[in-house]
Amino acid sequence: MEHRIIMAGFGGQGIMVMGSMLTYAAMKEGKETSWIPSYGVEQRGGTANCSVVVSDEIIAAPIVDNPDMAIIMNRPSLDKFEPRMVKNGLLLINDSIVEREVERDDLEVIRIKANDIAIELGNKRIANMVMLGALTKKTGIVKIETLKNSLKDVLSKRRHDLIGINQKALDKGADLV
Repeated sequence: MEHRIIMAGFGGQGIMVMGSMLTYAAMKEGKETSWIPSYGVEQRGGTANCSVVVSDEIIAAPIVDNPDMAIIMNRPSLDKFEPRMVKNGLLLINDSIVEREVERDDLEVIRIKANDIAIELGNKRIANMVMLGALTKKTGIVKIETLKNSLKDVLSKRRHDLIGINQKALDKGADLV
């Protein structure tokens, strides 16, 4: 089974961290995977997205034009990627800041107040982990425990003090679905 995922939002929302976390977890579980980042021209606050493919077989093409899953962290990303989703795709939306309704009726939509939950957990910057936990639990693409174990591989050593709170955010996101 092949999963083609887009993760998108503003720079600074941890989009690339989400993608690399999922990629590392998939590798640890012996799956084929690819990760391609795409940055806007701005360093912080500009657009950022990444494409992740996770498969049980060799990946023929790592480019994700028509994702079957997407984590959308801001309105411009919803505007850009909703039309590209495959029919019956899964769309997880950060409901804390994306107020627009999804226009298509052939998508499964899960709205999560990721920013609000992150603030409740004690760090507004972990909204990405809330969303990743939800995607993982909903799809079973990788195990939550494998994601948690991948934090030390993805976060720089100076950020290892944040592993515990990121693990809580992954669990909280999983609990929501």
